[in-house]
Amino acid sequence: MHVVIAGGTGLFGRALQKSLAGDGHEIVVLSRDPDSASEKSFTGVKIARWSTSELDSWRGLIDGTDVVINLAGENLAGTRFLPGRWTNDKKQKLRSSRVDAGRAIARNIAAAEVKPRLLIQASAVGYYGPRGDEEVTESVPAGDDFLAKLCVDWEEATEDVERFGVRRIILRSGIVLSAEGGPLPRLIKQYRLFAGGSFGGGDQYWPWIHIDDVIGAIRHLMEDHDAAGPVNVTSPTPLTNRHFSKELGRVLGRPSFWPIPTFALKLLVGEVSVVVLEGQRAVPEKLAALGYEFKYSELGPALSEILSR
Repeated sequence: MHVVIAGGTGLFGRALQKSLAGDGHEIVVLSRDPDSASEKSFTGVKIARWSTSELDSWRGLIDGTDVVINLAGENLAGTRFLPGRWTNDKKQKLRSSRVDAGRAIARNIAAAEVKPRLLIQASAVGYYGPRGDEEVTESVPAGDDFLAKLCVDWEEATEDVERFGVRRIILRSGIVLSAEGGPLPRLIKQYRLFAGGSFGGGDQYWPWIHIDDVIGAIRHLMEDHDAAGPVNVTSPTPLTNRHFSKELGRVLGRPSFWPIPTFALKLLVGEVSVVVLEGQRAVPEKLAALGYEFKYSELGPALSEILSR
């Protein structure tokens, strides 16, 4: 199978590269910085320079490919221990890094003589906005906060490919647990300093998922020709932040009784605090209907496996 991945050096992208390349698939990663991407990629993976404004320079890479996977998008919370604030400039970068990339891919697919059979488009459960304890399936409409509107624009950026008969899957992912990135390494540091606890009131749901199940779900969706539209990529057992925090403390052998008050989080990082203070009780209804079997449906074993690496 010939697969082109945009945003292929992030948390999802690297894990997906390793999985697909390990099975002998032909992988091309589109990158604005090929030298840096080469250092982060695996043996046998080809790196190609791309630009959202210079379409002709990489058009041939889309033509004739089997699957295009668009994971491009600037990190919501940054990579430092404390997330960077969402200034107006930062919000524009978050949006343009997603929307511009999606539109560029859609235009190149439209221009391709032999179009891919499938486009997989990244998104997030933030699409639904804060939902309290409501069970959130793929049929729930979009919210109206900043993250929800960002996800709506992100998804719509590649919508046009469906006019050309290209099957499109939208990955609405939850909180991805991995030793390589995402929130877990930050949380582990916090707990090892004996400063672990819930965020705010702790009643907000955290729709977590192990990175291996993210990759497993993507590969399952690639092979299932009935899969299309939005898919919640979350574990079947979302937990409140309070329960998540207690389980993480248990697995680490550390206490979990230092809650971080809402006002303190907002004072420290501003609006970006909504990433941990608000949530969705998202469940993978479509994945279940399509027969995907989770490797880690319970949080304890998922955390233990990651910490054993």
